[in-house]
Amino acid sequence: MVPYNFAVVRGFRCPTCSLEGKRSERMIEWVGRKTIAGYAYLAALATLFAQAVLDLIIPPRQGRGETFRVLIRQILFTGVDALPVTTVIALLLGIIIVTQAGTQLPRLGAGGLVGSIIVVTVIRELGPLVTAFIVVGRSGSAIATELGNMSVTREVVALRLMGIPISRFVIMPRMVGMVLSMVCLTLYFDVVAVFGGYLVADAQLTIPLDAFAESVIRALSTTDVFMTAIKGLGFGSAVAAVCCYHGLAVRSSYTEVPQQTTRAMINSFVLCLLIDVVVTVPLYL
Repeated sequence: MVPYNFAVVRGFRCPTCSLEGKRSERMIEWVGRKTIAGYAYLAALATLFAQAVLDLIIPPRQGRGETFRVLIRQILFTGVDALPVTTVIALLLGIIIVTQAGTQLPRLGAGGLVGSIIVVTVIRELGPLVTAFIVVGRSGSAIATELGNMSVTREVVALRLMGIPISRFVIMPRMVGMVLSMVCLTLYFDVVAVFGGYLVADAQLTIPLDAFAESVIRALSTTDVFMTAIKGLGFGSAVAAVCCYHGLAVRSSYTEVPQQTTRAMINSFVLCLLIDVVVTVPLYL
């Protein structure tokens, strides 16, 4: 019988275990890098937003007219020009929701809950989210592209060399215009969606206007309206900060503009969903 060489056994290392250990270390390292990068990204967005708020509270001594013109142009593009597409989407969404609710709820003996369905699905959740997606697709991408082109053509560098604060004259008016437009569009979307639901309820379900309005008002609370406005405010701030950040992140090539615009849109969607979860879960859970 050959005795074991315990010295050799102690020094032996399993190749599979070693490989799994390296993979675990790489995974932990990757998660750590992503966590630090995400924290730095959110910190940069918070700094950008805080500086814009500070510039809004402390108005400049010069250049107020140009800042106001940029603000008005942003409100017109983000808010007024988006009314047609917002109206169509809100009407169709209200029609779809009431059609589904009106055909399924009576089978369950809950036909009087149509107003509650509108409040829960549209006013609480879908109204702010769909409005945010519309604004991201239209105005958010436009802001990221515009600022990216300004960075490539050295307009941003020229403004800094002339002593013009980028945050005060480029970021702040666009952010304020987007936030105001987002809040107004969200409330407008809710009203139009409820009206679209009433059209279906009156045509197919033969529910009179007073009964439909009473059902909606009974299900609607002050908290719902307040939280809808809060979500619009949060979504607008997040989208504006993200799109301005990625637009200014473009350096020297036009090929970076569509890349940063795509990143801005994706990050805006994710951040809006995160804000919605943070606001909704503690309040309604």
